[in-house]
Amino acid sequence: MQSNQIQPDMPVVCSLGGQFAEVDHMEGEDSIKLKRDSEGTHHYIPLSWVTSVENGQVKIDRPGEQAMQKWSESPMHS
Repeated sequence: MQSNQIQPDMPVVCSLGGQFAEVDHMEGEDSIKLKRDSEGTHHYIPLSWVTSVENGQVKIDRPGEQAMQKWSESPMHS
């Protein structure tokens, strides 16, 4: 997975096919900063969750609900 394929404003799509977030930008080498949610909070997901970047979408390996339970409010570093 090349982090340079992930661009701002790309939809983030869960394993069930639904969009649950949008990319704000890459944060370092291994975290994706997501755009603010309805409460004004940024969240981060690890690059390791990404299965592919295709058709202008970032696809991840888990359902959106699970991703939202596990995302972080600070960058994740390996």
